[in-house]
Amino acid sequence: MPSALHLLRARPDTVHWGYFDASLAPVLKVRSGDLVQAEAVSSHAGDDPDLMFDPAIEALYRGVPEAQRSPGPHIMTGPIFVENARPGDMLEVRYLSMTPRCGYGSNFAGHWGYLYRELGGKERVTIYRINPGGSTAEALYAYDFPGKYTVPGTITRCPACDRHPALPGVRVPVRPHLGAAGVAPDQPGRISTVPPGKHGGNIDNWRIGAGATMYYPVLVDGALFSVGDPHISQGDGEVSGTAIESSLDVLLQINVRRDFSFPSPLLETPDSWIVHGFDEDLNVAMRAAALDMLRLLTEQRGLSRDDAYSLMSVAADFAVTQVVDQRQGVHVRIPRAVFAADEASDRR
Repeated sequence: MPSALHLLRARPDTVHWGYFDASLAPVLKVRSGDLVQAEAVSSHAGDDPDLMFDPAIEALYRGVPEAQRSPGPHIMTGPIFVENARPGDMLEVRYLSMTPRCGYGSNFAGHWGYLYRELGGKERVTIYRINPGGSTAEALYAYDFPGKYTVPGTITRCPACDRHPALPGVRVPVRPHLGAAGVAPDQPGRISTVPPGKHGGNIDNWRIGAGATMYYPVLVDGALFSVGDPHISQGDGEVSGTAIESSLDVLLQINVRRDFSFPSPLLETPDSWIVHGFDEDLNVAMRAAALDMLRLLTEQRGLSRDDAYSLMSVAADFAVTQVVDQRQGVHVRIPRAVFAADEASDRR
């Protein structure tokens, strides 16, 4: 049967703001192999609504009461029910394209940022614009946020802000990706979108963009998959508390996999395999990532534990994904090229 293409718009009745919840009714049902064109809306579009709102985004902000935006800040589009997805399966999500919805984004240095105290306890917004050609972005202006950012989706009237020049002559790469996406956790009630976990969620790895494939362990019937926290650029660490936050249109394909299992979100890019570890303690997150990479190399590549351990030390790259999401993240990347001989044999 040919794959179906579904359009999932972000509206007040198709989003859940700030949480995952296994009891949520799905807003879309798909079959394994189907394509979904989904809208992912930034919860920081209100940092300059004149640049980052369109009528549909404004209607979404106006249509979700502040009391329903908790306990996290992220707007999640979904959930999507995947037929025949069961706990123990893996949900393969192929991210085919990610297109910025507007030419602007916001970086917010919040009170949850890593160096908030060192920078004087100040919150600051920097607005970026995408340059012609779409490969780089530059700062348009910056302003100090009045008070403390506590209400997700706050709308700041930037024409009345005290604007300052920012980052003259600096260009940053545009690499659209999803900061948060994942399945429903197998836990009762609302689970905050802030900390990442086994379900995926707010991983904040900028490599989760077009051309990448994520594998999420299915934890509840139907998986209940959602997307959100769209970014157009971020560095490893996300130290100020956010990336360049900007809404995206995302084309993805969803497949149910039963031919392998993995205990945590697994990322495949054209040149690498990447596993993730999360914990409030960065050292514990590092150990979790190392153990899962050891598992990947032994179970999926057939290496002995001793050989896998040696390979990890000489060829794998460990890095801090983010330090601002309650549960800190470490990712470890192994280049696919180290298995080039096996892959060439497979192609024959």
